[in-house]
Amino acid sequence: MSQAPFTVIFDGDCNICTRSVELLREWDSSALLEMVPSQHPDVATRFPWIPEHAYADAMQLVAADGTTWQGAAAVEKVLDLLPKGRLISWIFHIPFARPLADRLYRVFARNRYRLGCGAHCQVKPR
Repeated sequence: MSQAPFTVIFDGDCNICTRSVELLREWDSSALLEMVPSQHPDVATRFPWIPEHAYADAMQLVAADGTTWQGAAAVEKVLDLLPKGRLISWIFHIPFARPLADRLYRVFARNRYRLGCGAHCQVKPR
């Protein structure tokens, strides 16, 4: 278990999610984020307040005090935490951007195993 103040819980079976986490690791020069795949056996024990189905629905971000963000809200918070991410996170402050981001995130999450993969990716049925 990391001493990072925030934990990102992501779908470790999703190639796009895994690549995104690799980018976040590069941007996280202050070690603010611990990255944990939702398939890790300790996830349910560490975060009992998060229902199991939530991990299939969206990325989760958990602060050390237990505050939890999911989906587009988690993406926004992660971007706000990282200096390079702040170059992008301002977009969430444009009027109507948050509802649009929420909708786009849900579409992405439902289709993540089919998006962004070529012949080298294994498409996972839902």
